[in-house]
Amino acid sequence: MSKGNPRDYYEVLGVSRTATLDEVKSAYRKAALKWHPDRNPENKTEAEAKFRESTEAYSVLSDPQKKQIYDTYGHAGLSSAGAGQGFDQTIFQDFHDIFGDFFGFEDLFGGSGSRRSRGRAQRGADLRYDMTLTFEEAAAGVATKIKLPRQEFCEACNGTGAKKGTGVVSCSACGGRGQLAYQQGFFTITRTCPSCQGAGQIVKELCSECHGQGRIEREKTIELRIPPGVDTGTRLRVAAEGEPGPNRGPKGDLYVVLEVKQHPFFERRGADLYCTIPISIAQATLGTELQVPGLNSEEKLKIPEGTQSDSVFRVKGKGLPDPHGGGRGDLYYHVRVLTPTKLTREQRKLMEQLGATLKVENSPAERGSSIFDKVKDIFG
Repeated sequence: MSKGNPRDYYEVLGVSRTATLDEVKSAYRKAALKWHPDRNPENKTEAEAKFRESTEAYSVLSDPQKKQIYDTYGHAGLSSAGAGQGFDQTIFQDFHDIFGDFFGFEDLFGGSGSRRSRGRAQRGADLRYDMTLTFEEAAAGVATKIKLPRQEFCEACNGTGAKKGTGVVSCSACGGRGQLAYQQGFFTITRTCPSCQGAGQIVKELCSECHGQGRIEREKTIELRIPPGVDTGTRLRVAAEGEPGPNRGPKGDLYVVLEVKQHPFFERRGADLYCTIPISIAQATLGTELQVPGLNSEEKLKIPEGTQSDSVFRVKGKGLPDPHGGGRGDLYYHVRVLTPTKLTREQRKLMEQLGATLKVENSPAERGSSIFDKVKDIFG
């Protein structure tokens, strides 16, 4: 905090007391760029003071709780509440363009958070496995096995990376802390120790199996149960089948991402299936009963007489199962009446005889209002 009588934080950033968070951010960005010590080498002492003052102001005015205390009680309220002590680094994560070019962003105010996590067991990385299924496999569900290459703890060194019987020693460069601290003006900058890569320990003799890595790649066979009804893009999580974490941390998870091949004639829309069925003019006119393809077996489809082309018939509960337990979808048959393109002489004669007996009001002599009325009836 600034010594003596600190300036009003709103005055420091040049904003009003009713300024929005975006306005406060914008004002701080301008101040930080203007007073950054590395941009003011000829007047570094003043720049450091102005920069810290602007940063203190932003750390308070960007935090709703601190801002409320400050608006009510001023600087005295922050001091008594302990709210003005130090900086929460997470509030500065929108300003990598200001800080990132000059030093490690997480180390800006000492990097204590990084030091606390050094040496602790950390969760391992998640893995992804892409799997392709046939349409039938996705519809019915399948039990299968996959072979997954992944990192495992080296059994020869028990994950330490050290030759058996030699162990590890504390890093002499950083004293076992995993980080080195440097003073730059009023900043204390911490860097990962290059000697131990932040581990705080150094292996005396490398394990011959893993070459000091503590892990070794192996192929693991994993059993999977794919639920029925999955679709392309479905992600299945297999807990604790990812890679082990540093310092013998827990394993990450495995995510199996599915791709389902298209069916030759079924179109999928969620859990519903759609299929186009061709029928003849005679079948559409007289009606018929057809054996049509279903998901697992043939289905009987009754076509009533007088069926028009593009009619749709629904067979309830014959679609795909819902992988989340929501029942089954439906099966829809889209009927398309096929007009013959080639007729024998006998067929043509029969069609002409039939045509002579069927009255359709679309001839030039009959183009009165009635045909347009029928078009309106058909197309709504």
